[in-house]
Amino acid sequence: MNPSSTAAPQTGRGASFLSGGSILSATAEERKLGKALDQGLEAVESGLERELKFTEDIADAVARYLFDAGGKRVRPLLTLLTSQWGEGANDKVIRSAQVIELTHLATLYHDDVMDEAAQRRGISAAQTVWGNSVAILAGDLLFARAGTLVASLGTQAITLQAATFERLCLGQMRETVGPKPGAEPIAHYLGVLSDKTGSLIALAAEFGLRMSGGPEELVAPVRRFGEKIGVAFQLVDDVIDLSARGSGTGKPPGTDVRRGVTTLPMLYLQEQAASDPEAAALLERLARGTSGEADEEEFQESIRMLREHAVTKRTMDTARAMADDAIAELSVAPDDLVRQGLIRFAHTVVDRTN
Repeated sequence: MNPSSTAAPQTGRGASFLSGGSILSATAEERKLGKALDQGLEAVESGLERELKFTEDIADAVARYLFDAGGKRVRPLLTLLTSQWGEGANDKVIRSAQVIELTHLATLYHDDVMDEAAQRRGISAAQTVWGNSVAILAGDLLFARAGTLVASLGTQAITLQAATFERLCLGQMRETVGPKPGAEPIAHYLGVLSDKTGSLIALAAEFGLRMSGGPEELVAPVRRFGEKIGVAFQLVDDVIDLSARGSGTGKPPGTDVRRGVTTLPMLYLQEQAASDPEAAALLERLARGTSGEADEEEFQESIRMLREHAVTKRTMDTARAMADDAIAELSVAPDDLVRQGLIRFAHTVVDRTN
C-alpha cells in the first residue's frame, strides 16, 4: 500500500543548491559545504527510517506512509545549514533535524483529517485509506516519537519543542475558529500562518544553531528569519493551489478553495469585492463552485480567473516581501557562504512551483 520512497537525497544536491544550479558551477567552498549538507541529509534520512519503524504492522504502515511518499525536507536542510555557523552537523544537529521532520509529518496527518483532504504529496491522504481515527493516531504516534527523540537533546530542547508544539496547536485552533468579531481577517490569517507554519521552520533554524554550539547572538535573528520564511512558504502554497494541472502539486487546481480552506488570494478578493463589482462577481462564481451549484468546467474557469487576477499577484508580492524581510534579519550575521545559502533558501521558497 505504501508508495515507493522518493525521499533519499540526491548526490550533489547540497552543492547544487548553494551554487544555484549545476554542481559543476559550484566553487570549491560551495562543494565542500554542499558535501556536508548532503551527508547530513543522508544521516537525517537514515535516522528517520529507524524512528518510523513500529512493531505493530498497522502502525508501521501508516506512520511510514507520508514519509515514503517523499517530501522536500526543507526543514532539515535549514537545520543543517544554520549548524554550519557552529561545529556543523554533529549528532545533536542530526537528531534535532529528525525531531523537526517527525513533528512536521505528524501535523500533515492531522491537517489532512481536519481539512478533509483527498491527496497529499501526490498520493491518497492517509485518512482516505485507513479512516480518520487511524490517521489521527498515526500523527499522535509521530508526535510521541519526536518527543522521545528530543528528550535526548536536553531540557532546553524539550522546552523549545513543547513551546513550538503549543503554537502549532493554537494556530490550528485559531484557523478552525476563525477571527474574532471585529478582527481584521488578513492580519488574523497571517498570524495563523506564523503559528502553524512559521513556528516550526523557526525552530528548525534555531535548533541548527543551538545544537552545533553556534553564536548565541545569532539565535534571535535566525529564528525570526525562519518564522518569516515559514509564512512566505505558506503564501506560495496558496498560489500553487491555483496552479494549472501538471504543475506537480498532485491535486486538481483550486482544491483548497473548493474545500473552503482560507487562503490569501481569497481574502484579498473578499476585501476587494466590497468596492469592486468585478471582484464581487468572481467571488460569487467561486461560491457557486464551492457549494456545488456549478459544474466542474465552470468551477475550473473560475479558478483560472482567480489565478490570473491581481489578488494572486498581490499574494506573491506579499510572499516576496516577507522573504525580503526574512533576509534583512540576517544583516547581523557574517557575510559568508552560510548566509548566502540562507538567502538562496529564501529565494528558493518563493520561486518554487510545487
